[in-house]
Amino acid sequence: MPKTHSYSATVTWTGNTGNGTSSYRDYSREHVVDIDGKPQLTASADPAFRGDPGLHNPEDLLVASLSECHMLWFLALCSTSGIVVTAYRDDASGTMVEDPDTGGHFTEVVLRPQVTITDPAMLPTAEKLHEQAHRKCYIANSVNFPVRHQPEIHIAQ
Repeated sequence: MPKTHSYSATVTWTGNTGNGTSSYRDYSREHVVDIDGKPQLTASADPAFRGDPGLHNPEDLLVASLSECHMLWFLALCSTSGIVVTAYRDDASGTMVEDPDTGGHFTEVVLRPQVTITDPAMLPTAEKLHEQAHRKCYIANSVNFPVRHQPEIHIAQ
């Protein structure tokens, strides 16, 4: 029997500037995300949709979630495979297309992890573990668009 995990968050709109949603331009898109026991996250819409460019938006967080999930799986797989990772950075990006009928959708996310490992002999294994991390990522397995990865692996000096 597979294990089941549950997650919850409370999202509260804080953008009522006095007139509610009386018109599209009359309200802020600001909101807070509360998850028990964790710091509150203040967020907004993407600036293209009248959001605050200084705050995280759902699209940013989706790309970040995919990147984090891949990273965490990769690090775990490396640790159990005897690969010592000393640095990891991912410059991930996503593409979303607007559609007047459906609102829009992501067409892809590209992960670009730059990883540093200590043992040159483990380079081929580390490269293969990116594929395995991709297959195991819960978030990537839950989206309906391609999540590609273009890893670079470096050897620590």
